[in-house]
Amino acid sequence: MKQQQLLVAALENGTVIDHIPCDKVFQVVSLLHLDQNDRDAITIGLNLKSERIGLKGIVKVANKFFTDEELNQLSVITPNVTLITIRDFEVVEKKEVQMPDTLTGIVHCPNPKCICNNEPMRTVFHLERPSGRLRCHYCNTEIATAEAVIEH
Repeated sequence: MKQQQLLVAALENGTVIDHIPCDKVFQVVSLLHLDQNDRDAITIGLNLKSERIGLKGIVKVANKFFTDEELNQLSVITPNVTLITIRDFEVVEKKEVQMPDTLTGIVHCPNPKCICNNEPMRTVFHLERPSGRLRCHYCNTEIATAEAVIEH
């Protein structure tokens, strides 16, 4: 019997973002500001075998538990990733990250005349199902999710 090799060290407490498309891994790291973390261990895996998506990326972050807002941002650039919460080396939660029906303060409206670009207010976008397009609450501009620009 062939033994599998553990490719990434076990995590005592923290979060694993799994099933990331390989071309999105460093965008995830940047979006979640993990590149600015100088305290906790971060493990990044690329081109790992996945039955679900062929090759995948994975990001493990020690002692970090993501907020709903961070997960909503993540859902725009990498929908359907798996989020695994670890406490005391045990998986306590495993869920697929889904884009919510409404995104507030996350996506920039590309319409320069939209009120959200001319007044101090947060953007609001609605997810149009089943097309997966995003529609601005204020000016009704529609954009494809892949074209969405995350606000910083």
